[in-house]
Amino acid sequence: MAVLWTRWDTLTLLLVLVLVVVFVRGDFVEPPQPSTSLRSVAESQTRLPCHYQVEQEQKVVQVTWYKELWDGGKDQIITAHFTDGHTEFGRYSGRVKFESSTPTENSALLIPSTEVSDEGSYTCHISTFPNGNFERHITLTVWVLPISSLDPVVLVEGQSYRTAASCRAVGRPPPRLSWDTALPGQSQNRTSESGSVSTYFSLHPLRSMNGKQLDCLVWHPGLEQPRRIPHRLVVQYPPDATIAPATADWYVGLENAELVCDGGGFPRPQNINWTRKGEALPDGTVVVGRRLVFGRALRLNDSGLYECVVTNNVGVGRTEYMFTVTEKSFLKGEITGDNLLLIIICASAGVLVLTLVVVVLLVNRHHRHRNKKLEMELSEKTEEINSLSRQTSFRRLNSVSTDPRVQPEDYALLRVDSRIKNSQMSLERPIYKGSQSTLGGKWGPPGGVDVDELGRPVIWHDGLRGSELDGEKEERRRRVESYLKSSNMSLDSGLPSSLVPLKAQQDDCTGGAGEQDGGRLMDGHSPHQEEWGPGRSVQEEPEDEDEDDGSSSYQLSEALTNHFYYSNGQLRPRPHSNAILLHPRGHRPHTGITNT
Repeated sequence: MAVLWTRWDTLTLLLVLVLVVVFVRGDFVEPPQPSTSLRSVAESQTRLPCHYQVEQEQKVVQVTWYKELWDGGKDQIITAHFTDGHTEFGRYSGRVKFESSTPTENSALLIPSTEVSDEGSYTCHISTFPNGNFERHITLTVWVLPISSLDPVVLVEGQSYRTAASCRAVGRPPPRLSWDTALPGQSQNRTSESGSVSTYFSLHPLRSMNGKQLDCLVWHPGLEQPRRIPHRLVVQYPPDATIAPATADWYVGLENAELVCDGGGFPRPQNINWTRKGEALPDGTVVVGRRLVFGRALRLNDSGLYECVVTNNVGVGRTEYMFTVTEKSFLKGEITGDNLLLIIICASAGVLVLTLVVVVLLVNRHHRHRNKKLEMELSEKTEEINSLSRQTSFRRLNSVSTDPRVQPEDYALLRVDSRIKNSQMSLERPIYKGSQSTLGGKWGPPGGVDVDELGRPVIWHDGLRGSELDGEKEERRRRVESYLKSSNMSLDSGLPSSLVPLKAQQDDCTGGAGEQDGGRLMDGHSPHQEEWGPGRSVQEEPEDEDEDDGSSSYQLSEALTNHFYYSNGQLRPRPHSNAILLHPRGHRPHTGITNT
């Protein structure tokens, strides 16, 4: 049992030690991952990070950097001890150093001038007490920025299809090349075993291509933007000689005469030679650059065929000019002769054209002024007409006289008044149409038929007494007369004759005939010969009179309801948006129209 307890004590102690080691264990600040990849550029400074942060009683004793070899071994680069300092080894001596003066606290490694051979895997080894050793692995990739160049080619017009320029570049990783140009040609890329890249641009050379853009672009991941190598294409071509005379009028006595020769071509020709066919140049002539100058007045023997020869390193150009000297000036002869007449004719034509232009402008201006004036007058007339129309409308609204030009609504009111009068007549003199009918007519009983206040016949029971019927008929007659006196509408409303019923027209024309007819009705005459339209007669439709009387009474009732209302003991017309109201005490017929 004692041995067993000893074993359990040992296990407990080991567990406690493990927990203590884990609890006090430090960690790397950089790089945080066990394996890291970095990229650098040749001939620049490279920094390999390594920083271990200790905890509590932990202490960094030694730091060592290694580089892994291709065969699996390790090459020691530099070591730093917390008491013995740091030591550099082998070929790395003088090429590497620690970033901090206390490598045990910050163990980052610096390579001031990186080389391609520095590419590889590096290990930062940290030895601590009492926790042991810790490591970080860093993989370094070294890029080489491209070194590029462009080789121009001098072309000559007329040559066959060939290379116009070539561009080369070397870098790590290998760069990519392209051309920036608008020239019609083709490019071809090549890569050598050494890692260099080349591109060639080929075309057919023409003189129009001379000086055109042909730039080489170098693309590499180490560059933020492509590197441009500018270039202008060079195409040489022979000169084209031309002679440009200062004037075409060569005459005897002309001073400072000269001929100018323009060679053109590329490169620009420097050698210009003047000759005269068949003989030497006249005395007194001097060649000044591209000009052949006569240092004296011209003579007749200066005439001849002159030739200009221009030469550059590509070819020769030549041209001829016939130099003719006359005894007198051609231009002066024209001015004194027929040319003067031509000048006069041209000037006259110019004056005539100018006059026509001025006339057209004046006429156009006159017409525009006239049209503007007419527009103003038309506007004034239109405003005047509108003003008169408004005044006329106001007069019509404010007028109390009768107007023959009434609205259709007034005609309806007129028919209502007419039917009221007819109903009054029928009340005063009813006629029966049959001995057995109680509706009235010319065959009715001699005592007459009873009608209501709207002129419609009334059917009575046989038990009614005659005195009661007479009293009620008299009361209805007085009520209708009261309506007629209270109404402000009459047959004398001034409507046109075509709108007034035939009976009303007859009353207006005869001047009281309506009253005589009314007297006849009161005396017992039959009203069956009255006509309400020009094409209607009693003889043609004798049996429709009863129906016409009934419809007239119904229309009278509807008109009284729709167009009139009873107020303060008077029958007044209802207001209407299109109606023209006539004063109830208006003028009598045939008194004329009063305009205010």
